[in-house]
Amino acid sequence: MSNGDNWTPPEGSWASSAARRRNMQAIRSRDTKPEKLIRRLVHARGLRYRVSARPLPELRRTADMVFRPTKLAVFIDGCYWHGCPEHYVPPRTNSGYWSEKVARNMARDRDTDEQLRAAGWTVLRFWEHTPPDACAITIVAMIDRLRKAGE
Repeated sequence: MSNGDNWTPPEGSWASSAARRRNMQAIRSRDTKPEKLIRRLVHARGLRYRVSARPLPELRRTADMVFRPTKLAVFIDGCYWHGCPEHYVPPRTNSGYWSEKVARNMARDRDTDEQLRAAGWTVLRFWEHTPPDACAITIVAMIDRLRKAGE
């Protein structure tokens, strides 16, 4: 595989072309623009957190922001990968594979929420299109509420 332009996907591959493969590999799973904006706003309000951390060590899933003392896990979900009801558009190429992938992601998100809540965590999920200021205000208010409840 010396030149990406001459690459041909194996039979049944998720990558329908070399260009699609490069495009999909370039998509970030962490440190996205919405995540960075929200983190910056929350940090400016004096809150500290872990980035891309496992809230529960035994659960092989990471939250975008983890506030351990208050047991708050924050997720900023991408509209495509997590099936946003407002923005998700099924792909035209290899639609069966990608639609199933998004459905699995959505099921995993619900399972993650359930497992974290069962362990005493609060879960906040935001879509990537949610204004960062609104996300930050919600996160700060939730931290305040959880701190007061813990006193």
